[in-house]
Amino acid sequence: MSKDLRYLILADGLFGPEESKTANACIRYAPERVAAVLDASKAGKTAQQVIGFGGGIPIVGTLDEGIARGANALVIGIAPPGGQLPEAWIALLARAIENKLEIWSGLHTFISDVPQLAELSKKHNVTIHDLRRPPAKLPVSNGRVRSVDATIVLTVGTDCNIGKMTTQLQILGGLRSRGIRTNFAATGQTGILVEGRGIGVDAVVADFIGGAAETLVLECAKDADLVLVEGQGSIIHPSYSGVTYGLLHGSLPHAQIMCAQPSRKAINRCDWVKIPPLVDFIRLSENAAAPLRPAPVIAISLNTFDLDEDTALQTIETVKRETGLPTTDTVRFDPEPIVDAIATFHHNRPR
Repeated sequence: MSKDLRYLILADGLFGPEESKTANACIRYAPERVAAVLDASKAGKTAQQVIGFGGGIPIVGTLDEGIARGANALVIGIAPPGGQLPEAWIALLARAIENKLEIWSGLHTFISDVPQLAELSKKHNVTIHDLRRPPAKLPVSNGRVRSVDATIVLTVGTDCNIGKMTTQLQILGGLRSRGIRTNFAATGQTGILVEGRGIGVDAVVADFIGGAAETLVLECAKDADLVLVEGQGSIIHPSYSGVTYGLLHGSLPHAQIMCAQPSRKAINRCDWVKIPPLVDFIRLSENAAAPLRPAPVIAISLNTFDLDEDTALQTIETVKRETGLPTTDTVRFDPEPIVDAIATFHHNRPR
């Protein structure tokens, strides 16, 4: 990934604290690359005013305004229903390509497979990056990760969109500052965009999800003592548990970090699937890993964005007391309790 990239992030009509996960991660973890956000409904405001961080990053209403701000790449920063490409975006993407903007997309629809856009990219010598396109010839997983010396830590969660990627990125710097060579294994389109490498495992054919996780961990472990693997889904999610188990069994973590949102009592959009108490959920996740490699949950990362500060702090203390595990909200409060837990586990892990 070029260090000279300047993103115009497409989030039209949906830029906000919850709706624009990819846009928000770029702004939080790579603000120096963000020239502007494209959302006509909020044009004239700043990222800080809309999502609570990002400072003076401007929100613009047109592609031309974004280009005037120095953008040389268009990033799709929101996920339309089903990850499909809206028909209305094709003309916008075409104009971006004609203006020499690289295209970075995490949609399930591959932009480079759209004939009109593929032809334009070739004509204008513009690169289209489909972040979810898996590598060719992935293997099936067969436990090759057991041969690496690095400590592997996987974030798992009670549901989707609950903080698994964010937790790993929030603690990454803290571990590196302690002299622990740490790499982040990105497994989703947003993580790949932030890290600059990875594999979008939810676009991999089912039999090869474990192999994708295994391949990614082996690559990250080449120059690291510790690998933080971005988790996906949930082991009880009726739609996405297959990806969750593929990651768990392919990456073979030594330890897990449990991510949860205290106010969420059922799987999002599947109210019939109730989330078990956290102590029980921890046991479920540990039991799922145990036959291949014991992987205890060593800390808990809570997403308390929808709680007032006093309630959030009280909830953290309650979870800490009930589970006996270090607990924090890594974005809202100090991530050090989880950094401490991982560093201690890493240094004391039997080799």
